Amino acid sequence: MALFYVDGLPIGWIAIMLAVLASMGGFIFGYDTGQISDILLMPDFLVRFATCQTPGDASTCKFSTVREGLIVALLSIGTLFGALIGAPTADYLGRRYAMTVECGVFMIGVIIQITAFHSWVQFAIGRLVSGFGVGSLSAAVPMYQAETAPPQIRGTLTATYQLFITFGILVAYCISIGARSIDGSGSWRTVVGIGLLWPLILGIGILFMPESPRWLTAHGRFPEARRAIAATRGIPDSEADDHFFVHRELEEMKSAIEFESKVKAGWLDCFKPERMQLYRTLLGMTLQMFQQLTGANYFFYYGATVFTAVGIQDSFVTQIILGAVNFGCTFGGMYVMERFGRRFPLIIGGVWQSLWLFVFAAAGTAKDPKEHKNIGELMIVSACLFILGYAMTWAPGVWILIGETFPTRTRARQAALSTASNWLWNFLLAFFTPFITRAIDYRYGFVFAACNLAGAVIVYFFLYESSDLSLESVDMMYCDPTCKPWTSRTWAPAGFSSRQDLVEQARAAEMHKPLEAGAGEETRYEKAGGPPDAAAKAA
Repeated sequence: MALFYVDGLPIGWIAIMLAVLASMGGFIFGYDTGQISDILLMPDFLVRFATCQTPGDASTCKFSTVREGLIVALLSIGTLFGALIGAPTADYLGRRYAMTVECGVFMIGVIIQITAFHSWVQFAIGRLVSGFGVGSLSAAVPMYQAETAPPQIRGTLTATYQLFITFGILVAYCISIGARSIDGSGSWRTVVGIGLLWPLILGIGILFMPESPRWLTAHGRFPEARRAIAATRGIPDSEADDHFFVHRELEEMKSAIEFESKVKAGWLDCFKPERMQLYRTLLGMTLQMFQQLTGANYFFYYGATVFTAVGIQDSFVTQIILGAVNFGCTFGGMYVMERFGRRFPLIIGGVWQSLWLFVFAAAGTAKDPKEHKNIGELMIVSACLFILGYAMTWAPGVWILIGETFPTRTRARQAALSTASNWLWNFLLAFFTPFITRAIDYRYGFVFAACNLAGAVIVYFFLYESSDLSLESVDMMYCDPTCKPWTSRTWAPAGFSSRQDLVEQARAAEMHKPLEAGAGEETRYEKAGGPPDAAAKAA
């Protein structure tokens, strides 16, 4: 039975549950990201793994730039390779079983970390292993959500991945502030050890959700694909075989996959210019790169250290404030990306973020924030306003686009390459930030401000508007030589007067109602949704 309706079309509770549960993959990454900033400042962790002038005295202990960078950044190296491995794993095992295996890998890494006693190398290796799991999940989860979610709420459901990243960061901050008062190694071991709970929830819970209908269709498992479509729409199994909408969507998937299967897809296909494959691969990798270059992880990885440096007495509390702003504003981001599309929020977000990073950097450069309290407060406010813009635009927007920009045949590989780009730049920033900040201090913010402006320009000139379209129609749009990124908001396939006309005709067809312009309109929609015909024209 349908849980609610969007534009008159049914949405089942399973669609919401699978999005929330799969997003635990984002929560796992967010929790792991948020914990390290505070752990680096915990006295017992410093005594065990840092270099101390007086053994046992945490106040004399300090991490070298290289050691601190490796402890933080090795997670990102693991995620880089995990993202590349995640694509073939998700294609071979299926999206659900792949996520279960990847949760197990993450748990192994956590165990390695909490069993470290005096070897910082062991702790760093544990983060590397956990990174394999996180990276694989980051490739599988958005893809699973985009392939399974109903098109009417695909953007919102895919954005829950980023929402849960922010939720994980906030939870890590809260647990850290509570655990810091625990004596001895219990302070940091508690924070790290709780991380075992999250993959258990995802790894077991996802097995009770339906598999991706597009993956099932690609493997010839049509009855299961039919049931998966019905479940997300709240249609009973007993009605799935004869339901018009289920039958129609399954046939559309069959047509797309049949066309794509005629040419065997490999990694090299992601870099071929035909059908805008190379264009879309480079676009995805570039967007993920600029998501990192916004500078958000500068605050998430090193926020406690940064705010200690500006004279804040309790940097842990400041981290919680940033985390709360990040989490709360992501709810707004889910609405913004669904209401205003993809391009406009990313362009406005890039300009907004650049503005407040410029304020942050200029304030910290003009006067010493330790000596001028007002400067330190201004830097915190500007950081919060930067996070507000990031959480509502670039944070959820890029993950949504990774799920809906690529064709089914190469989606897993192109999503993996894009995600790997994210993790590569994540590593570079995490590792080199200590070196850079020691050299140019808060002027680092000017670099991020320029990158945000560059990201906005790239979105304007290269990103196509994919909101309100089925995944098959998105593929048609990129292959239409008459469509340009800056005109893509109004694009519609041949036979439709506008994007809104396409949406209304699709809605009418899905509801099996007579169309305003008669049967011919429905025929045109069927034609528009069928990649074989579209491909022939594009060629």
